[in-house]
Amino acid sequence: FSHIIHGLLFYLGLWFFFPRMPMLWRFALAVGIEVSWEIFENTPMVIEHYRQQALAQGYIGDSILNSISDTIAMILGFLLAARAPAWASVGLVLALEVYVGAMIRDNLTLNILGFFAQPEFISNWQSGTVYAPD
Repeated sequence: FSHIIHGLLFYLGLWFFFPRMPMLWRFALAVGIEVSWEIFENTPMVIEHYRQQALAQGYIGDSILNSISDTIAMILGFLLAARAPAWASVGLVLALEVYVGAMIRDNLTLNILGFFAQPEFISNWQSGTVYAPD
């Protein structure tokens, strides 16, 4: 689901920053960004960083099939954003983030936060550890 959100956000960002760029070029740029992320995400540095997070211990990187599927999901999100009203795209992003957060204790927002900081209360919640403040 996070890669569908990538597509929605890439559409928004590219529309905002490059409003006169032809749609096909924005689409190609979005695909290029996603593919670049998929490559970067599977570097030893990023894999090791993911392993520091509660839900990613033992993470070894994505398979080629997974990376291709992630890119296809981003494409679907981009195309959906191109056709749907803006309120529907915003609603879908919020719904997906809440759903995935509730179901698996992880989502795009938590992944981004995890790159910059790993608050203990989030790590405890993700790992299922009961947190009892002193």
